[in-house]
Amino acid sequence: MTQLSDRHVDPEFLALPLRELADSALDAAQRGGASHADFRVHRLFSQSLNMRDGSVQSVVDGSEIGIAVRVVVDGTWGFASHSALTIESAAEAARTAVTVAKALRELNREVVQLAPEPIYRDATWVSAYDKDPFAVPTQEKVEVLGEYSSRLLSADGVDHVTASVMQVKEQTFYQDLAGSSITQQRVRVHPQLEGTAVDQSAGVFESMRTLAPPVSRGWEYLEANSTWNWDDELAQIPHWLAEKIKSPSVEPGPTDLVIDPTNLWLTIHESIGHATEYDRAIGYEAAYAGTSFATPDKLGTLQYGNPAMHVTADRTERHGLATVGYDDDGVAAQKWDLVRDGILVGYQLDRVFAPRMGLERSNGCSYADSPHHVPIQRMANVSLEPDPVVDRSVDDLIAAVDDGIYVVGDRSWSIDMQRYNFQFTGQRFFRICNGRLDGQVRDVAYQATTTDFWGSMELVGGASTRRLGGAFNCGKAQPGQVAAVSHGCPAALFRGVNVLNTRSEAGQ
Repeated sequence: MTQLSDRHVDPEFLALPLRELADSALDAAQRGGASHADFRVHRLFSQSLNMRDGSVQSVVDGSEIGIAVRVVVDGTWGFASHSALTIESAAEAARTAVTVAKALRELNREVVQLAPEPIYRDATWVSAYDKDPFAVPTQEKVEVLGEYSSRLLSADGVDHVTASVMQVKEQTFYQDLAGSSITQQRVRVHPQLEGTAVDQSAGVFESMRTLAPPVSRGWEYLEANSTWNWDDELAQIPHWLAEKIKSPSVEPGPTDLVIDPTNLWLTIHESIGHATEYDRAIGYEAAYAGTSFATPDKLGTLQYGNPAMHVTADRTERHGLATVGYDDDGVAAQKWDLVRDGILVGYQLDRVFAPRMGLERSNGCSYADSPHHVPIQRMANVSLEPDPVVDRSVDDLIAAVDDGIYVVGDRSWSIDMQRYNFQFTGQRFFRICNGRLDGQVRDVAYQATTTDFWGSMELVGGASTRRLGGAFNCGKAQPGQVAAVSHGCPAALFRGVNVLNTRSEAGQ
């Protein structure tokens, strides 16, 4: 089952002795008594480029490669990794994994049972991108960011500009005792520019950054306005910034909000994405900002939000940061419902947790961020679906508000361990008066509980308002792992949400 695409896995990765290493590891694992074993070669390339006021501050290149072996022996997991890609080190890692499993057997109170999955022989998958960012000379990247920076710096009222781009290429080869063998390659980029204005007479400053989200694309994302309109946004930021620094402070209290997808994606991530990870919901993931209010006893009954609320998890979304062909359990990517008609109906699972819910198959949420980390359950691209019937625009939503605020862009946030009490801020806040925008306000945060917030959602925008947001650095587990994930959503209207004045809350 090979993806049909004109993109290919890098020949340098394919030239590695992938199958020989896998065969050595899996043979050693089976000889050691493993009932299940999987092998992974994992290679990562990264580059971080940072500029300030048009000058390069740093360029950091990184690379990592290694092998990982997981085994199940007598119903117990074992794991080991090695940095050397040799036949001997592969077998050694497998034997170590078996030893770990046997040592842990007496402590294990839960026999590992893996949900079945079809076998995928010689499968290949490559993410959707046009121009490999690692094939672009660094000087060319500096020139692009430098030119974008100069546009902001030349505008009145912009005193400083920072610019950055983070790029990652991730390659994996997976093989297991059942017979699956899977090769994958993913590319992702995260560009960002931020302007700062200083009002020395008032002793205050404000900053505003581009809203282009991190995506699973190549360098074409920074070059073409077809995927993100850089020309338009860079031209407007100085005006928005100048207006924001002189705008009045918000009056706190219950407020109608129209929330743009550039802000709402993060609320989805924190209050739905993490809350519907099954390991959190059962208390398995608890130490690192874990657990969830959305426990399994509420499945099928919890009124998560308004009946118009339809949330999906999707490992197949084109350009999604969590999109793969197959997860690190060898499970093919899928799409499924988490919330339907406002009711909690599903969770994100791997092959261990699926049988606990009585499911015949995992929905493919296993991932490790390094060859030296064991795969754990990680988030899919979790998205709020737009209205399937009425294609409401942002203007339509704003027109339905007499007195409220239009929230654009993400900034700081806070949420409790159970993913229930939260507050979020943003980049820009526009006052809505009689269905029209009426200038900016500042110092805004909105605060709610998860169910109250999503219950207050009255209308969702149509498909024309849907955008992908996301993050490179979703953290989880101990030792900590990071994963990249996207969230699609339309704009949406929320009634009577509690708005805080962040300046007064800080005692200023």
